[in-house]
Amino acid sequence: MNAHRAKAVTRHKKAPPARRTPVKKTKAVRNAGRPIAPERQRAALPAAEAQILPLDAASYMVDAWQRSILFWDVLRQRANNTIEHERAGMPPLLDFKYETLLDARSFDRPVNYALLRIVEIGDDCWDDCVDAEKPPVIVVDPRAGHGPGIGGFKHDSEVGVALHEGFPVYFVIFFPEPVAGQTLADVHHALRRFVAEVANKHPGKPPVLYGNCQAGWALTLLAADCVGLSGPVVLNGSPLSYWAGEAGVNPMRISGALVGGVWLAHFISDLGNGQFDGAWLAQNFESLKPEKAIWEKYANLYENVDTESERFLEFERWWNGFYSLSREEILAIIENLFIGNRLEQGQFRICDDCMADLRAIRNPLVIFASWGDNITPPHQALGWIPVVYKDTDDLKRANQRIVYLTNPHSGHLGIFVSAKVARLEHRAILESLDEIEHLQPGLYEMKIDNPTGDPDCHKSQYNVHFETRDVKDLVFPQETEAFERARVVSEFNEVIYKTFISPFVQAAANPWTAQMAKWLHPMRTSRFMFSQEINPCMNGVEMLAGIVAANRRALAKDHPLIKREHENLAAVSDAIKASRVFRDEINEQAFVLMFNSLVKAKHQN
Repeated sequence: MNAHRAKAVTRHKKAPPARRTPVKKTKAVRNAGRPIAPERQRAALPAAEAQILPLDAASYMVDAWQRSILFWDVLRQRANNTIEHERAGMPPLLDFKYETLLDARSFDRPVNYALLRIVEIGDDCWDDCVDAEKPPVIVVDPRAGHGPGIGGFKHDSEVGVALHEGFPVYFVIFFPEPVAGQTLADVHHALRRFVAEVANKHPGKPPVLYGNCQAGWALTLLAADCVGLSGPVVLNGSPLSYWAGEAGVNPMRISGALVGGVWLAHFISDLGNGQFDGAWLAQNFESLKPEKAIWEKYANLYENVDTESERFLEFERWWNGFYSLSREEILAIIENLFIGNRLEQGQFRICDDCMADLRAIRNPLVIFASWGDNITPPHQALGWIPVVYKDTDDLKRANQRIVYLTNPHSGHLGIFVSAKVARLEHRAILESLDEIEHLQPGLYEMKIDNPTGDPDCHKSQYNVHFETRDVKDLVFPQETEAFERARVVSEFNEVIYKTFISPFVQAAANPWTAQMAKWLHPMRTSRFMFSQEINPCMNGVEMLAGIVAANRRALAKDHPLIKREHENLAAVSDAIKASRVFRDEINEQAFVLMFNSLVKAKHQN
C-alpha cells in the first residue's frame, strides 16, 4: 500500500519548469494599465477611427461652460457701458483730447453740431505733432443713426493718421438730439461757418474736408455751394448715386421703394414726437447681412472670448449709441437722395435760393470705395460722374480733377474703422494731397503698390501713382425708369399720409409716448436686458465670471471638439446667409413686379 501510494505521488508530481531566456520588457508593456493621454490615443488610431474620446468630451464641456460664463459677462459689461454712456449724455467717443471752438446750438439758426480742435494725442500735444506748413484737415463723421467718433475712436484711425502725418486736425461732432425743427439747410450753413472758422486760423491753406458715409454727401453739397472755401474733399464710402447698384448684390438701393417710400419714416418721426430714432437705421444695417451682424459677431466673441472681449466692447460703445434726426432732416434725406436721387441730377435744393450743382465743384475730389461694401458700393460712390459729365473731355472742360481708389474686400465700416486701412490707404491719400492738387484736369485711379504687404511700411517702401481713366469706364447698369416710378409712388403715398393720417398721429404722440417707443426699441432692449440694473441674475454671472477668469485654462484651437464647434457655428452662419440671399431674391422679384413690369408694359403700349 505504501508502494502504491508512493507510485501515485510520483505520478502526480509536476515536472520542474523549463529554463527560459529572460525577456526585456518593452515601453508598451511597462505602461500597460496606465491611462494614455487622448492625443496619444488618437495618434495610435487609424485616421478613419480617430473619434472623440471621453476625456475630450469632459475637457470640452468645462471649456464651453467657462466660455459661456465669460460670454454672458461681456454682454453684461456692454449693457452697463451703454447705460453709463447714456447717462453721461453720450459724448463723442474720441481717443484724443480736444477743445470746442464753435457750438452751433448757439447760432441764429441753431443745430446740434459743434466744431472741435484736436489738441493732444497720447502724450504729444498740438505743438509736438503739427506741421505749420500743412493744411488743416476737418473730419466729419456720418450722422446715420450712431454718434460721432468712428473717424477717431481709436489711435489707428483717420484722425490718428492725419495727426501722425503732421496735419492740424479738426473734428465735427453732433449731439444726441436735434434742435427742434432743424433742417438740412441749417446744418449746411453751420458746416460752412465751421470751414470758414478753420480757414481763418490757417490763412492761405484751404482746409482738407474728410467725409465718411453720410457726411460725404453733406461735404459734397458744401463744395458745390462754397467754391473756393476749402481744398480737396475726400469722400469715404459716400453714396452720391442712389439708384446705382447690382441686382441681388446691393439690396439697400430698393428697400425704400419696397416700403412705399418716405411715408414710413414720416410715421416713425411722428411717433417720436418730431424725432427719428437712429436705432432704426442701425437695425436696417444689421438686417442687411444678419449672418455677420447678428450671428458671426457673437459667435466670434463666444469662440474667442479670452482675446476678443476688449475689442468687442470698444466697438460696441460706439455702435450702441443711437442718435436722433429731426423729422425735417430725415424726410429731406429720403425724398431727395434715397428715393429721389436728386443730387446727381442737379435737383437737390439746399435752401430756397440755392440748388446743388455738382458741376460747380472745383475742389479736387478723392473718392474711396470698396467692392466689399454693399451699403455704398463703387456703383453709388462713382456712378454720378458719367451722369454729371458727358465724357472725359467734358470733365476736363469743367477744370475738375477726380481721383478714386478702391479696396477689393473691405466692408462699409472697414473703410473708416479698420486700422489696416487707416494705416495704408488713408495715409497714402494724405501723403498724396499735394500731388493730387497738381494733377491736370481729368479722371484718375489712384494705385498703391505695396510689395511688403505691411500697412506700417515706410513711405519709401510703397509707391502711389495715378492712372488716367475714361468717364465712360464708370458707367454702371441702372434701372432708371423703374426708380422714377418708385419715386412717383413715394410722393403719392406721402401726400396721402401727410394729409389724412399724420395729423392724427401727431395729436396722439407726446414726449412720454416718444420715450416709451424709444426705450422699447429692440435694438435697446436686446442690449439692456443684460444689465445688472434690469436683470438681477447678471450679478451671479459677474461673480461666476470672476471665478472662471481666475481658473481659466483654454483648450487648444486644434482640439477635435473645438474644431467641431467651429464647423457647427459656420454651418449656422451659412444657413442664415442662405435665407438672407433668398430674402433678397424675393425682394428683387417684388421690385421687378411692382416697378419694372409697369415700365415694360408702358413701352409695349
